[in-house]
Amino acid sequence: MERLRCVAGLLAAVWLILSSAMHSILGWKQLRGDLTALKVPAELMLGLKAGWQFAGIAMLAMGIIALAVLLKRYRGVDVSAFPLVVIGAAYTLFGAWALFASGWDLFFLIFLIPGVVLLLAAPRRTA
Repeated sequence: MERLRCVAGLLAAVWLILSSAMHSILGWKQLRGDLTALKVPAELMLGLKAGWQFAGIAMLAMGIIALAVLLKRYRGVDVSAFPLVVIGAAYTLFGAWALFASGWDLFFLIFLIPGVVLLLAAPRRTA
């Protein structure tokens, strides 16, 4: 069971890494087009772009941290689950809030599902 949880966690960590690229590249391209059509001022566009790109970098960093922890666990090293709990909780809470705030737009499951999987992958091995 531990190995299965670890593999599921590894898949979620890879998803975080891949989704960070999709967020930063494809997501910004779409948002920039929408903002340009609305004639958003350049200063506001730059501020939004900076925040958007920082979110993508943060997603990448969280994915790499989760991947590093889970790879060690997969190899049998007993490492703290704290990073997985923090990242999993952040993704789960944001995903749940966004799902609710958006009127149940299922798009936000892309945050909720990997967050829950990381939380499920977090428990320590039992001796």
